[in-house]
Amino acid sequence: MILTWDIIRRIIEILWLINVGLAIWTVFRSHRDIASTWAWLLILSILPYVGFILYLFTGRQLSHDDIFSIKAEQQKFRDQFLNEQNKLLKLHDLLPNKDQNPRARRLVELNLNNDDALLTFNNEVETFIDGKVLFQNLIKNIEQAKSSINIEFYTFYDDQLGNQVLKALEKAANRGVKVRVLYDASGSRGTKPSFFNKLRQLGGKAQPFISTAGNRFFTTPRANYHLHRKLVIIDNQIGYIGGFNIGDQYVDRSKKFGHWRDTHLRVTGQAALLMEIRFAMDWNTSCRKSHLSTYSVDNLIENFRLNVVQAKNLVPMQIVSSGPDNSNFGIRRAYEEIIAQAQNYVYIQTPYLIPGDSILEALIIAAKSGVDVRIMIPSMPDHPFVYRATEYYAKYLVNNGVKVYKYDNGFIHAKTIVSGSNIASVGSANQDFRSYQLNFEVNAFTYNPALTTELKGIFEKDLKESTLLTKKYFNDQSHWRKFKQYFSRLLSPIL
Repeated sequence: MILTWDIIRRIIEILWLINVGLAIWTVFRSHRDIASTWAWLLILSILPYVGFILYLFTGRQLSHDDIFSIKAEQQKFRDQFLNEQNKLLKLHDLLPNKDQNPRARRLVELNLNNDDALLTFNNEVETFIDGKVLFQNLIKNIEQAKSSINIEFYTFYDDQLGNQVLKALEKAANRGVKVRVLYDASGSRGTKPSFFNKLRQLGGKAQPFISTAGNRFFTTPRANYHLHRKLVIIDNQIGYIGGFNIGDQYVDRSKKFGHWRDTHLRVTGQAALLMEIRFAMDWNTSCRKSHLSTYSVDNLIENFRLNVVQAKNLVPMQIVSSGPDNSNFGIRRAYEEIIAQAQNYVYIQTPYLIPGDSILEALIIAAKSGVDVRIMIPSMPDHPFVYRATEYYAKYLVNNGVKVYKYDNGFIHAKTIVSGSNIASVGSANQDFRSYQLNFEVNAFTYNPALTTELKGIFEKDLKESTLLTKKYFNDQSHWRKFKQYFSRLLSPIL
């Protein structure tokens, strides 16, 4: 019996050593940041078998073929269009004045050089914070469309709102409008490909994004690298960008979440054309795994003109993208620049607060330098581990002088930053590792005093329905809740 147990012990030790060896090989064979590397080593080591299953779903990176397809499409666009337009911007000195608008100039230059994000000028912008009003306007614009409708969403649910939007798209396709729908198959879980069959029969097109196209649960499971962008472009002129998805919960029909508080922009002007070019690159990349035809951007490029129209209500804007295909971290670096250069205030709304070290330190430095730094997060979880990690970082920031509020009137899903007299950002990117480097995101960075004032006012109005989190609030929490926060924080690079 003693010999038997000794053999069993040795077998367990050998299996554990094999597991550690496989864990090291699995994690280090892919290029990833140090925090993610150590987080995966921890998971794979302490959870020998479960860890590998988790890695299968959440740790696997995009294939080299997918990355090549995405980069090839973007390089083609860069060669055709961006390089020449960038030269025109600088040649004609169309960037903000260095002396009068130093912060805006720095941010514009960063986005231009880091992400090839052109500065557009003749944009009219309308802000939406209520899903019902947003989708009433969106469906109305779809019904009025004359030539093209391009839709790109993380979530397109087969529910009441999803069917409302789909029926409007079907009617548009039936009258000859070119309709294209690009969606994330995982984010739209429960929506079968057959959901779009009638749209296809009427001449419209619909397909999943490349990272989830043809995804099979048992052969190529992947919980990361989602198409998290939310874009609609109608007739090459009207663009929608922000945080709302298509589904009943986004129009207050969810018992769990109640009121859904989000922020979206309706843009008419040059920026809408750049949103469409972003859509075209994503569409063409995904077409490599389908039988659908690609979308030529030649006409869009020919129609684009860099010009400045003088009018107070027009909003200078850059459309900035980021994703695992690009190591420039366009949106994250823009966030860092806004926070680092803030002089008076920075107001941030985000459903997930799991910032990387650079943004975490920038927030603390700003707060300790006398900047009024305020962050608004939800009062309820939609993902347990993510929410506990959010609480951990909220506590850490509160202890370092940052004001953190929990929104009490439902669920806040807005992804906004407002700072200074004329700088704001609205889009799909959260303040977490997933948005910084795992998902495909897109944000609008704007430079207009009136819009910045409006977004600041919206934040201040939301404060009236929020609770300021204090050191006492966190100290009074149970030991079990604190443990979950600390444990979730260890997993934060992979959440």
